[in-house]
Amino acid sequence: MPSKWGALDEVDLKILEILKKDGRRPFVEIGRALGLSEGAVRRRVKLMLEEGIIKKFTVELGRDFVVNAVSFIYFEKGERSKDTLQKIAEMENVETVYELTGRIDALALISARSISELNKCIDEIRKLEGVKATETAVILRVIR
Repeated sequence: MPSKWGALDEVDLKILEILKKDGRRPFVEIGRALGLSEGAVRRRVKLMLEEGIIKKFTVELGRDFVVNAVSFIYFEKGERSKDTLQKIAEMENVETVYELTGRIDALALISARSISELNKCIDEIRKLEGVKATETAVILRVIR
C-alpha cells in the first residue's frame, strides 16, 4: 500500500487482478484463492479504497446492449481547457476522458444505448467552446 508500506505488494496486485475481472467476487473466495483470510482481504481492499487505488466498483454492460466508441477530440490552437475536459467527463454517456500529448488533444470513451444517442453525445462535445473537431470510431469488438 503506498502510504502504509511504500508500494503495492504481490498480494495487493493479485487482489486487484481478481477484482478487475469480477468486482462482485466475495472476499472469502479471493482469500481462498490467495491463501488469506476473508478479514485480511477485506482490510487490504479497504486500505486500497481509502488510498484511492480502487476508485469504484462498477457495472459493465454486455457489448451487445451498448454502442461503444472512441472519440478523438481536437481543440483550437491554445484552447485546451481543463474546464472543457471536465464538461466532457461529466456528460452522461462519457465513460472516461484522457488528455493526450501529440496531434490529438483528448480522447473520450463513450457508451450509448444507440447510434442516435452516441451521435447526440458527439454533437454536445462539438458544441463546447474551444473544440475544433472530433473524429469518432465505433468499437466493433473487444479483444482484451
